[in-house]
Amino acid sequence: MRSIPGMVVLSPCDANETRLMTKAMAAYDGPCFMRLGRLDVEECTNFVPGYRFEWGKATELYEGTDVTIIATGLMVQESLKARELLAQEGISAAVLDMHTIKPLDREAVIKAAEKTGCIVTAEDHNIYGGLGSAVAEAVAKNRPCPVEMIGLKDSFGTSGEPDELAEHFQITAPYIAEAAKRAITRKENLQ
Repeated sequence: MRSIPGMVVLSPCDANETRLMTKAMAAYDGPCFMRLGRLDVEECTNFVPGYRFEWGKATELYEGTDVTIIATGLMVQESLKARELLAQEGISAAVLDMHTIKPLDREAVIKAAEKTGCIVTAEDHNIYGGLGSAVAEAVAKNRPCPVEMIGLKDSFGTSGEPDELAEHFQITAPYIAEAAKRAITRKENLQ
């Protein structure tokens, strides 16, 4: 959907964000696509003081200094779990909720690249043509840094229980945490 001219692509992470996006879509004059997941997920935007949905503006859920995890949709909750796993190892991870994949919040991506020097993207979608490639395009042009992508690796989806599929496609918190460590190692090897 990201390659369709003028198309807005949204992927909410919880019910609160879905509700706010739906209202924004109803008022929007133009093509808009919202991608929804099947899993029942925990709320994560209502703990952000003064949270409000804004087109093309990522929400920083946590600050961090070692790596930035940029997640969308259901993967926001998995990224928050990965952040906790990394913290147990002394790794400080920032987490951005990139609810708008197009238009992408390039400013937030560039700021993250400058601050932590490496990025992990997390999506329950193909890494080609989705959030991963959008973030990679932004950093390649503006602030090159290591980017690791968690998502489907150019494969078709399959049927099954959501939790089993997440494990099958390696898009759960432990895989995100491992990608973060790879990104940090790549960053350190460049220095």
